[in-house]
Amino acid sequence: MEASSSTALYPQRRCKTIYLVRHAQGIHNVEGDKDHSAYKSPALVDARITPLGWSQVDCLREHVTKCGLAKKIELVVVSPLMRTLQTAVGVFGGGNCTDGESASPLMVKGAEHSGRQAISSLDCPPFLAVEACRERLGVHPCDKRSSITKYRTLFPAIDFSLIENDEDVLWEPNVREAIDVVAARGMKFLDWLWTREENEIAIVTHSSFLDFTLNMYSKECHPTIAEDMRKRFANCELRSMVLVDRSKLGSDTPTCDFPGKIPAGLDLPSDVADKKQIEEASNGNRGAVGCLEHTHMSSPTRLIST
Repeated sequence: MEASSSTALYPQRRCKTIYLVRHAQGIHNVEGDKDHSAYKSPALVDARITPLGWSQVDCLREHVTKCGLAKKIELVVVSPLMRTLQTAVGVFGGGNCTDGESASPLMVKGAEHSGRQAISSLDCPPFLAVEACRERLGVHPCDKRSSITKYRTLFPAIDFSLIENDEDVLWEPNVREAIDVVAARGMKFLDWLWTREENEIAIVTHSSFLDFTLNMYSKECHPTIAEDMRKRFANCELRSMVLVDRSKLGSDTPTCDFPGKIPAGLDLPSDVADKKQIEEASNGNRGAVGCLEHTHMSSPTRLIST
């Protein structure tokens, strides 16, 4: 007998839901569309988002609020560039700061010519800046970040503690990061993400980082799914995905599972009883049992024991 299935089944405790977001429209997107050489312009260093980009932020914020996603997310991981920081706090942050609010804001009023009110850090998840999800490094000044000192001034409530260097030591003016290196960095980043305790995580990042990383993961998927995963992200697009631990990177402690047999009692399954009866009746003759043991079953599913 041959069994097959197009579904896959994993224990929930070995899965996380992640929400991938590309930043809103940046000034480099506009200038680069007019003239590709503009991507090499020093005037676009650490590009901020445009007024249209802020409108895109407002639309995505409305969506995540209406669909209930805003209340589910436990952590926002963000690339430490101006356009991703602005997008992240605009979409997932609290509302406008109110007079007398004691908590540090996620973004100060008018940060980087935004024309926006200060954004509150209340009633929203924590924000963590991580270098590993930055855009493809090198050559394009728009992908060079500002100092962490500057960011801390503009985004006081974002946690930058995982970033070791104040200045950008990763970006090089004459060396463009190889595609396979970006993809490997992305996969390593997602491995790190799995070690986090949160189960619902938003990641605000960049087009090339997403493209190259998802292209690697898509190679294990059905062609139809792979094609969907390889679609280029639009500005301020959000896609939800499930991150699965296939090699026990995470905790072995289940959160919702219940061990059963409490109070303890007899619970011998009928199939086990049948097999036991056959074994006893065969008295060493493995005929009937052998038929069971050599039945071939194949399935594209992967079932991990809990």
